[in-house]
Amino acid sequence: MLKFFDETEVGLIGLDDIMAELYSEGRKPTDETAEVIIKRLEERNNYIPPSERVRKEYAYALLKEYRMYVKERSCSGSGHEGK
Repeated sequence: MLKFFDETEVGLIGLDDIMAELYSEGRKPTDETAEVIIKRLEERNNYIPPSERVRKEYAYALLKEYRMYVKERSCSGSGHEGK
């Protein structure tokens, strides 16, 4: 689920897989990466409204999610401890 600043949530097909792909490609969380995520989501038949304003909101929310994804992997990457 992707959460927007107004607490609206949207389910997206393949978002976790896309983030894993980008992370394995070594992509940094940038505006360009947000656009790549949107493009890949559309390729997986997710509807992203064509409005420039809405696409910017998606890009912002996706970039925030990807930053958290990268941070979580970076923190657990070197000193991973099992439970």
